[in-house]
Amino acid sequence: MPKGFWTTAYIGAVVAINWLFVVVPMVPVLGTMFPPVMLVVGFVFVFRDFAQREIGHWVVIAMVVAGCISYFMSSPVVALASVTAFLISEAIDWAVYTFTRKPLSQRILFSSAVAVPVDTIVFLLMVGFFDWTAVALVSAAKMLGALGFWMVLRNRAPLEELA
Repeated sequence: MPKGFWTTAYIGAVVAINWLFVVVPMVPVLGTMFPPVMLVVGFVFVFRDFAQREIGHWVVIAMVVAGCISYFMSSPVVALASVTAFLISEAIDWAVYTFTRKPLSQRILFSSAVAVPVDTIVFLLMVGFFDWTAVALVSAAKMLGALGFWMVLRNRAPLEELA
């Protein structure tokens, strides 16, 4: 991959998801409203992990850049909720990813498993769509992306050796 690929993918994914959250209507699922865009949000956490490998702790600056772009491309409320949720969950994700001495695939899975529910709770509270069913559904949807990457990476020894 070219230098900066994962950082650019991370910024682009955050902006795209925030924009999609505004334009894609929510659907009723199990008695709550579910934002379908959450089915792809899990990839953002994986992109963040790879972006951290590229630029280290500067990944927080990439998140702020994504939040600023989102402010103008989606809605201020969604952008603020996104930045706040990401700052909190990214701190958790970063700590788990950084201090866990496991292979890359396991670090991605563990960091996402801890950070995703926190991100979901903060975001849904701030946009006014919080309920526990929504937290469970959205968290599960977000983890699909992380689980997909985990399944691919656990079988790719060369990437594991880079960890």
